[in-house]
Amino acid sequence: MIQVEYDFLRKLLKDRSGLVLADDKQYLVESRLLPLARKVNLGGLSELVAELRRGNESLVYDVVEAMTTNETFFFRDKIPFEHFKDSVIPELIKARAARKTLRIWCAAASTGQEPYSLAMILKDMSAALSGWRVEIVATDLSQEVLEKCKAGIYSQFEVQRGLPIQKLVSYFKQIGEMWQINPDIRAMVQFKEFNLLNDFASLGKFDVIFCRNVLIYFDQPTKAEVLTRMMRVNEPDGCLFLGAAETVVGLTDAYRPCQQRRGVYLPKTGSPSIVPLMGAGSLRAALR
Repeated sequence: MIQVEYDFLRKLLKDRSGLVLADDKQYLVESRLLPLARKVNLGGLSELVAELRRGNESLVYDVVEAMTTNETFFFRDKIPFEHFKDSVIPELIKARAARKTLRIWCAAASTGQEPYSLAMILKDMSAALSGWRVEIVATDLSQEVLEKCKAGIYSQFEVQRGLPIQKLVSYFKQIGEMWQINPDIRAMVQFKEFNLLNDFASLGKFDVIFCRNVLIYFDQPTKAEVLTRMMRVNEPDGCLFLGAAETVVGLTDAYRPCQQRRGVYLPKTGSPSIVPLMGAGSLRAALR
């Protein structure tokens, strides 16, 4: 692939998904897009780029799908889910006792393990949440992975990654060599196709937002913009969960770290401002 083609793809991906590719990731682009080029009967990446330049929106969608990383597993990193179960939800139950509603947003649902992990936790707490209206909204850029989310069917390998055996027994049914989450758990989650570069207002307000292991793929100005807009749909006494390698520090004052809970961030009151960037260039988060 020549440099001008790679630069075109980098700009396309950043503009359409926020994804930032480092200078040395041509091999990753080739490994993911060559199979796509063959699938649509194009001779190679040069022909693929030429077709994209002609404005083939269907192909643009396929390229973004192919380049999106969907690595996830049940109860990933464990500690955020413990914070959610042991402190965040009990505190919100007290704070929302009058209205008895909770709204939770998984901003990058991937193949569904994260929102279903939250649903299982809330199901375990059903006695405390009796009479409550609880919504889990799970969004992702990829329609393909959302279809898997909705089906709730996972391989033996997928259910072995982080899922406690008692939850497998309680909340899954075996279908041949696969496992499907029970209908009552699936019904707790609403799945929607959504791009984090778009306006969040249509989604409504949320008490808890999970946006874990997503910002690492954005450049610094995009991270700051997403966080600032996210704060506007986060209830003032709610919270945001980020991944272990992510932070708001040095990006925006829309959130402040919760010192007692690693990975949890609290909305700041007042109008947030983006922290000025330091240095000549913005940080670039490369695909893993």
